[in-house]
Amino acid sequence: MNIEYIKENEANIAVVSSEEKVIVDVQSALDLAMTVKYETGADKIVIDKKAVSEDFFILSTGMAGEILQKYMNYHVKLAVYGDFSHYTSKPLRDFIYESNHGKDFFFVRTKDEAVAQLKKI
Repeated sequence: MNIEYIKENEANIAVVSSEEKVIVDVQSALDLAMTVKYETGADKIVIDKKAVSEDFFILSTGMAGEILQKYMNYHVKLAVYGDFSHYTSKPLRDFIYESNHGKDFFFVRTKDEAVAQLKKI
């Protein structure tokens, strides 16, 4: 896992990249947040969709909701970037839509969009 740190104005953002899955369950998501906070001080995380378990995107597992709730408790903002167009689940599409209209979690196409989104908040 590689963590790139971006500090611009008031935004402290960690861009996480990895060839392996980094978020595979709630505990690994918490470990990631704490590692990022410890190593960079950032409370905003950008991560490639490829580094997130597919179970996250199956809402019936409860994984996404539990992780996002933990991140909210720890004041961590998250932007996941990648191609979400192949998902056909209406609840997932609604979840992504609602998240993108909030202030804590975003699902966007590119890394640059993810960083830009987190810089705004």
